[in-house]
Amino acid sequence: MRRGGAWIGHGRAPACGLYPIGYRLSYQLFANSSKFEWPGAPGRRFTAAGRQIMQGGSPEVVGFFDHKTFSVQYVCIDTATDRCAIIDPVLDYDEKSASTGTASADAILELVRVRGLSVDWILDTHPHADHLSAAIYLQEQLDAPRGIGEHVIDVQKLWKDIYNFGDDFATDGQQWDRLFADGDTFKVGDLDVRVMHSPGHTLASITYVIGDAAFVHDTLFQPDFGTARADFPGGDAATLYRSIQRILELPDATRVFTGHDYMPDGREPRWESTVGEQRARNPHLQDMDEAGYVALRNKRDAELPLPALMLAALQINTRGGRLPTPEDNGTSYLKIPMNRF
Repeated sequence: MRRGGAWIGHGRAPACGLYPIGYRLSYQLFANSSKFEWPGAPGRRFTAAGRQIMQGGSPEVVGFFDHKTFSVQYVCIDTATDRCAIIDPVLDYDEKSASTGTASADAILELVRVRGLSVDWILDTHPHADHLSAAIYLQEQLDAPRGIGEHVIDVQKLWKDIYNFGDDFATDGQQWDRLFADGDTFKVGDLDVRVMHSPGHTLASITYVIGDAAFVHDTLFQPDFGTARADFPGGDAATLYRSIQRILELPDATRVFTGHDYMPDGREPRWESTVGEQRARNPHLQDMDEAGYVALRNKRDAELPLPALMLAALQINTRGGRLPTPEDNGTSYLKIPMNRF
C-alpha cells in the first residue's frame, strides 16, 4: 500500500438474482447493444446512448446506470493499449432480504471479457453511502489493485465510533492497495491520471482526472439538476463549494462524469457533461458565492431523507467492500445504530 470519444450505455438492475450475505451470484446481464453482441438475460437490458471516440489523451468511457441507487459505475479505457480502470463499481444489495448479488459488477466483467481489456485499477471515489462497493468482488475476478483517497482513514475513524466497532476494525486504510493523496499521479494504460482531493460530500472524496475526463463522484450532478448533498457525517457545504470551484478550474472542454443521476422530469439517465456546460447551466452555480451556496445547500439537505442503504453500505464500504467477518455460524451480520440519525 502506498499513500501518497466515449461509447456509453446504461443497464437496469433486476429485482431478482440476489443471494444472502456471504454468497455471490454469477449472472449475465447484457442484451444486444449497437457495438457488441452480448449473451442475453431475461429482465436485463443494455442500450447504447451514443459513441464518440476522441484522440490524444481522451479515454473511451463506458457508463452503467443502476436504477435502484441512481448510481453510475464506469469503465475508463485507453483504446491505444486496451487497458482500463473500473470506477465506483456497484455490488447489488436487497435491503429487505439482506442479500447481495453481482449482476451489476458482472456487466463490467462481460465488457472486459468481450473487449479483451486488461484492468490496471479498481477505483472508488469515496466510501459510498447509497450503494455497496463491488471492488473486492472484482479484484477477486481480475487480480487488479484497488485504490481510494487517503482521507478514507478519517471516514473510518468517524464511522467506527458511530457503529461502535471493535479493535479488529482497522482505521489506517490497510483494506486498500493504495491510498491516493491530492496531486498524486498514476497511469491507466498510457493515459495520465491526476488525483484531486474533493471533500465536502465526504471527508475522503477524490476526483480522478484521466486525460480529458474528470470523474467527479458526488460533487456536481448533471447541469439540469445541481450538486451533491453535504449533510452526511463529515460533510460540509462550504468545503463542497470550494471543491466544486476547483473542479470548475479545469478546461471548459473537460468531460465531467458524475456519480449519480436523478432523471429530473422523467428524462432518460445521463452522466456526461462538460465543465463549460456546468458553469453555464448548473442551477446551483449561477450567480452564487460561497455564502449563498451554503445557504442553498443546507436548506435543501434539511429536506432530504437519508439514503436507504446508508447504514448498510458504510459498514461494508469502510472495509473496502468486504462483508463483516462471518460469525461462528458462517453468516455475516450488519449493525444498526438506533436513534443516532
